[in-house]
Amino acid sequence: MSSKLINTKTRILDVTWNLLENGDKTVRMSDIAKAAGISRQALYLHFPNRAELLVATTRHIDVVKNVDARLARSRSATSGVERLHAFIEGWGGYIPEIHGMSVALRAMCNSDTEAAAAWNDRMQAVRHGCEAAIHAISEDGFLTDGLTTVTATDLLWTLLSVENWERLVRECGWSQLAYEQTLKKTAEATLISRT
Repeated sequence: MSSKLINTKTRILDVTWNLLENGDKTVRMSDIAKAAGISRQALYLHFPNRAELLVATTRHIDVVKNVDARLARSRSATSGVERLHAFIEGWGGYIPEIHGMSVALRAMCNSDTEAAAAWNDRMQAVRHGCEAAIHAISEDGFLTDGLTTVTATDLLWTLLSVENWERLVRECGWSQLAYEQTLKKTAEATLISRT
């Protein structure tokens, strides 16, 4: 692929990111094309539909913000508890950086299937991280009695939701550090049994 095509694609993703993060809840393909300085036809050559563009934009943000580096400690952890703590820090610390995009996508989800697809794609990635931490805890033999790996994943995924971060940090005034430390303690108390 030529560098011109790569640059155009990156420009489209950056423009889409900017439009959504700045609160434009009705971003149309024509708006994106205009802001990127290309025709609608050129936009459709790169992204055949809006759903694909929105999903690609959320993944582009992950690349720009180097989400893999943020999760490296979790992925290389040698115990379930270590993996749990590192995942909470990695994801919990990432939420403030993607909050603007999350607000935009969530606001559109009820009436916009493409925005819902983009948001669901990212939340399934978070769920996958939760599931990996839970499996590591289970393999260590420390998963709380009465919880299956599925129900424990459900609990952790819900605990780490963007909505919970908003309530605790934005509405209740918790510091980011207090949020991460308290979530680690809460998750450990709920999901881990050492007896």
